Amino acid sequence: ALRIIAPAHGPPAGRRVMSAAMSDDPPIGEILVQPDQLKERVRALGAQISADYEGRDLLLVGVLKGATFFLADLMRKITAPCELDFMALASYGSQTDSSGVVRILKDLDAPIEGRDVLIVEDIVDSGLTLQYLLRNLGARDPASLEVCSLLTKPERRKADVPIKYIGFEIPNRFAIGYGLDHAERWRNLPYVASLLRPESGS
Repeated sequence: ALRIIAPAHGPPAGRRVMSAAMSDDPPIGEILVQPDQLKERVRALGAQISADYEGRDLLLVGVLKGATFFLADLMRKITAPCELDFMALASYGSQTDSSGVVRILKDLDAPIEGRDVLIVEDIVDSGLTLQYLLRNLGARDPASLEVCSLLTKPERRKADVPIKYIGFEIPNRFAIGYGLDHAERWRNLPYVASLLRPESGS
């Protein structure tokens, strides 16, 4: 796992970036992961997964919507034969906190019995939603079940969940960009940044 301390390229860490067209939204805060760091880490994860799953029956399960950017880039870096499916979940709780009470909005299209399944997440925060997903999919008798998450926040963990492949550990900030959103906005940012909360200013 990589812990981001200071980005090497692009906008300096701590610099605020805000488009005039989005001036009514909370401003973007510190850049946590730069585009070049994302590209290199996804390449490395793809190589590791390719080696681990060589000759196996790999199914990538993307968790909508946040994981789509990461999943698309990751899959292109995996050389082992693999297939793709999606799940969508609704987690009850506050806007920024999961209660662990989960409802499946979209289930898998095909059975996973006997398959090597790799869950691809954008971020693991409390771990409660992922804990539910692991239990749900584990009950379907896959040959193996592992997790790959672009981001993780160890400070926020409430459930002890196994994450085999981790892109970056980030501090306890509300992250946006590269698929992650706030009120469905900011997914298209080419980097991962923190979101400054309007009520606190930080």
